[in-house]
Amino acid sequence: MTEHEHVRVAVVGSGFGGLGAAVRLRREGITDFVVLERAASVGGTWRDNSYPGCACDVPSHLYSFSFAPNPRWPRTFSGQPHIRAYLEHVTDTFGLRPHIRFDSEVRRMTWDAQEFRWEIETASGRLTADVVVSATGPLSDPKIPDIPGLDSFPGKVFHSARWDHDHDLTGKRVAMIGTGASAIQIVPAIQPEAGRLTLFQRTPAWVMPRMDRAISGPERLLHRTLPVTTRLRRGVLWGIRELQVQAFTKHPEELGFVEQIAKRNMARAVKDPALRAKLTPDYRIGCKRILLSSEYYPALAEPNVDVVASGLSEVRGSTLVAADGTETEADVIVFGTGFHVTDMPIAERVVGADGHTLAESWKGGMQALRGATAAGFPNFMTVIGPNTGLGNSSMILMIESQLNYLADYLRQLRVLGGRVALDARPGAVDAWNHRVQERMKRTVWNTGGCTSWYLDASGRNTTIWPGTTAEFRRATRRVELAEYEVLRPLARQAPAGQRGAEVSA
Repeated sequence: MTEHEHVRVAVVGSGFGGLGAAVRLRREGITDFVVLERAASVGGTWRDNSYPGCACDVPSHLYSFSFAPNPRWPRTFSGQPHIRAYLEHVTDTFGLRPHIRFDSEVRRMTWDAQEFRWEIETASGRLTADVVVSATGPLSDPKIPDIPGLDSFPGKVFHSARWDHDHDLTGKRVAMIGTGASAIQIVPAIQPEAGRLTLFQRTPAWVMPRMDRAISGPERLLHRTLPVTTRLRRGVLWGIRELQVQAFTKHPEELGFVEQIAKRNMARAVKDPALRAKLTPDYRIGCKRILLSSEYYPALAEPNVDVVASGLSEVRGSTLVAADGTETEADVIVFGTGFHVTDMPIAERVVGADGHTLAESWKGGMQALRGATAAGFPNFMTVIGPNTGLGNSSMILMIESQLNYLADYLRQLRVLGGRVALDARPGAVDAWNHRVQERMKRTVWNTGGCTSWYLDASGRNTTIWPGTTAEFRRATRRVELAEYEVLRPLARQAPAGQRGAEVSA
C-alpha cells in the first residue's frame, strides 16, 4: 500500500466476517475499501486451524453464505480443506483479491478527531480510513496457559491452531491438553500413530454422535440443477435449530433428554466403568459447548490412550504433572486450550476518541450496541462482537445480520453527508447490554453449573446471544440514529494572516 493511502472503509481480517463484509460493500456500490490480512492468504480460523481431523460441527449447507450457496459440498459436515477452499472461491467469485492487503497485520488504529478518520498502522505501511470494520473474530489468537516449567520441556510444544505438520508423531508419547472442540477431533486422528497418547482433562465434555455422511452425487447434481433445493435444505437446517433455542435460553431442564443420548453415545464405546465415570460431566448439557463426534470415545477406549481427569499444573523436564499429582512422560505437548475470546488482543490496538484503547473501555467486560459498536469509538464496527456468538447454530447467520447493520450504517453516513461520524451513546450501549444480560440469567450457559470460555474473568457471559438468529436479524435490520451521537468536525481557528475568524474543518 502507498504511504498515504486513504480509503472509505478498512476491513480487518479475511475470514468469514471480513470476506462477507467485503462482498457486502461491493454489493452496496462501495469499491473504495481494503481488507487488511495479517497472513499471506484468506481463510481466518479455517486457514489457521489445519490440525488432523479439523472439521466443522455445523452442517455444510448452513455454514456458508446465503448469497454464495455451494451445491458441491462433499459431506454433510465439511472438513477444514473444503471450507477453506470455499472461502477462496468466494474471494475469487466476488472479485475481492484486488482489495486485500496480505501480510498487513494491524499494529495500531487511532481515531483522529481533527481529521475525522482512523489512522491505521500495519506491518506493510500506513493508511487512513473513514470507517473501520474489525472482523478478526474471537477464535483467532490462541491461548496457552501459563504452566510452571513449560520452558524446560525438551520436546515439541504447539497449539492446535498452529499445528506443526513437519513434526512426525509416529511412536511418540503425546500429551493432549484440553477437551474442547479441537481436542475431540485431534485425539481420534492421531491416536493410531501415537505410541502413547495422554489426555489431560480438566473438565469432561458432553459429546453427541456426529451424524456425518458423504453427500451423494445425485444430491449434488440436484442442488446444481435446481438451486431452490439448496435453499430449501438450508432453510430446514435453520428451522430445526431455531426450534431448539428455547431449551437453551428459557427451559434448560428440557435438555435432560439430550443428556441421555450423550450418555448412550459414551456407553456404546466405553465399556470400562471407571473411564466412563471420568468422562461423565457433572453439569447440564449445553452449559459448555456441546461437541459432536462418533470417534472420540472409541479412541479413548484404545489401549494406548490414558485419560488424566485433571488439568496440567506443572512441567518438570519431560515429566508432566497434573493438578491431582499424576505424572506422565511426554515427547510432545499439544495445547487444545482455546483462544483469547473475552480479551481479544485486537482491542488493545484500537485507540478511541478519548485516547483510551478498546481493551481499557472493556476492562469491566465487553459490551457493544447490538454487538457492533462501542461508545467512544466513532465509525468503528465489530463483526462477531460481544454477545453475538451461538451455542447451537451457524455463526454465518449472525455475520450476515451484522452485515445488514453495517450496510445501513454506511447508508446513514451517506445520507447525513459531509465529514460525519456516528458514535454509540453510552446510555444506548448500557441499555442494550442490560437487556442482553437480563435474558442471559435464565439460559443454560449461566445456570448449567459449569465454567466455560463463554464467561469473562468476572463470570459474566459476554460472548453468547441469548435468543434466536431471527430475533438478532430483526434487531440489526437498521441503525436507529437515536442510539448514536452524530459527530462533525469542530470548526478551527484560521491560520494567522488569513481573513475570517475560522474555517470549516
